[in-house]
Parts: sequence; structure tokens; C-alpha cells
Amino acid sequence: MNRPAAAELVAAARAARERAYAPYSGFRVGAALLTAQGDVVTAANVENASYGLAICAERSAVVAAVAAGSRRFLSIAVAGNGPDPVTPCGACRQVLREFPEGVDLEVLCAGETGDELVTTTLGALLPDSFGPEALR
Repeated sequence: MNRPAAAELVAAARAARERAYAPYSGFRVGAALLTAQGDVVTAANVENASYGLAICAERSAVVAAVAAGSRRFLSIAVAGNGPDPVTPCGACRQVLREFPEGVDLEVLCAGETGDELVTTTLGALLPDSFGPEALR
């Protein structure tokens, strides 16, 4: 498998961000999820007039990847439309935690443009997390 470089994954997230539907907040986010098979699944946030029904880019990417048959993820890039790198929200962190890589998942956080990139892990973003192993 040829694993895409971090810059390629971030570029895919930024491209996905352009397809976001964010008429209320104007905060557009794109995500690019790298599966263990080497596929890159992209998605964008989709808002709703009933705010609670909005879905984040990261969870959209997970749902699309699972629907396509993937359940192992190596990395996710997230890109917002502000100048600073964005991180997944708490709900997205918990959804990502569900899958086999769990706390070891690489998370690439980017802003709208520029080279500033924060590379971290899901475990660093969600310390002392609750995961599937707690239910075994």
C-alpha cells in the first residue's frame, strides 16, 4: 500500500471542505480519512436548520467508510475555514475511538491555508477515553 503523505491527506480534507453545507455558522470543515486498505474517504460537514441534526465532516467520513466496507482507519485529516488548525469535536473524537486503531489514530489538524499543521493522536485529544474494550 502506498500511504499518502500528510500533505496529500490535508489537501484532500481542504478540497472536501469546499463542498460543506454550512449556511448557518459559515464554519466549513472537510475531513479525509485514510483506511487500512489505503483508500481516502472524504466528507464535509452538513448543517441543518434544526441545529442538533447537523453532522460533522469527521463523522460523515466514518459513516461513508463503514458503508463502503472499511472499519480500520490509520489517519484522519481535518481542515476548517479559519486561519488556525481545527481539531475534531468531542462527539467526533468518541466516534473515531470506536474503531480498532482507537487512541493510536493519527489526527492531522489544519486550517484554511498555510503550512501550519498539528499532528497528534486520538488518545492525546481524548485522554482516559471509554472504548469498546470496556464492554467486553
